[in-house]
Amino acid sequence: MKIELNDAEKWINLFVDKLEKNKAELNELDTAIGDGDHGTNMDRGAKAVKDAFAKKTPVDLSELFKTTAFAMIQKVGGASGPLYGTAFLDMSKAAKDNDDLSALVQIGADGIKRRGQSDVKMKTMIDVWQPIADDLKQGPLTDQQVTDALESTKDMVATKGRASYLEEKSAGHLDPGSQSSAYLFESLIEVIGG
Repeated sequence: MKIELNDAEKWINLFVDKLEKNKAELNELDTAIGDGDHGTNMDRGAKAVKDAFAKKTPVDLSELFKTTAFAMIQKVGGASGPLYGTAFLDMSKAAKDNDDLSALVQIGADGIKRRGQSDVKMKTMIDVWQPIADDLKQGPLTDQQVTDALESTKDMVATKGRASYLEEKSAGHLDPGSQSSAYLFESLIEVIGG
């Protein structure tokens, strides 16, 4: 499925709205297994994305993802800024000659894996990105697929990131990066439908 600039712009705008709206929830999730600031960090990134779009409307998919990437890299603290930034920057490079949504999401997922030296089952945002990339290759995305990917992180024991310091105690909690990633893909469904 191809994604048009107009839809991609709505997608990112909805995503940043969700980040701002759910700042407290993301902080709460991060307090349980991290340092409690994922919501604050992502909210700062959301505002930076909005500011960047207000200054200059992206003219194509590549510019849209690049603008999002740089806003995230510059304003989101912790690991999330570089991880989201890498995903969107890699998507930006690919979008110069590829507007296939499933390919772009897979490229974003691969960027996160590379940057975070992580893979599925490590209780990180990749546990949402990779299943969603796989689902998009099969057909339309559903809210249930996003929920299932997110919920899968609850019983995992973290082996990457700050949550890994808790070892077995990290089980029983949703991964905050996976939750913010779920907002990204829930926003996508709102724009393109299931």
